[in-house]
Amino acid sequence: MRSSSQILSFWQQALAALVRGDGQDLTVRQLAILTTIYASSAPCTVRGLASGLAISKPAVTRAIDTLETLELCRRQPDESDRRSVLIQRTVRGSVYAARLGEVVRAALPVERV
Repeated sequence: MRSSSQILSFWQQALAALVRGDGQDLTVRQLAILTTIYASSAPCTVRGLASGLAISKPAVTRAIDTLETLELCRRQPDESDRRSVLIQRTVRGSVYAARLGEVVRAALPVERV
C-alpha cells in the first residue's frame, strides 16, 4: 500500500509534466469534469456531472463553458429530452485526454514483479 506522501509525489510529478507541456492549463474542477466525460461510456449531462461529482450545476456549467471555448467538449441538445443537454467529446478533447493519460502513466512508479 502506498503512503499519502508517495501518492502526493506521484500526483506532483504528473502535474509538473502537465504544466511543462504546451496544452491548456485547466483548473482541478475542469480536469475532474473533463476526465469524467472521457472516462464515461455513457453520454454525460450537466445534471449527471453535477450529481456524480457532488458539485452544483452552475459550477459544472461554468467549467463546461471554458472547456467548450477550448474545444475540449461541446454541448448537443438531447433529442430524446429537450430539457437536457448532452456533453460530447471532441477530437481536440480526445487528444488532450489521451495525453493526460500518458502523463499520469509516466508518473506512476514502476511495479516490480
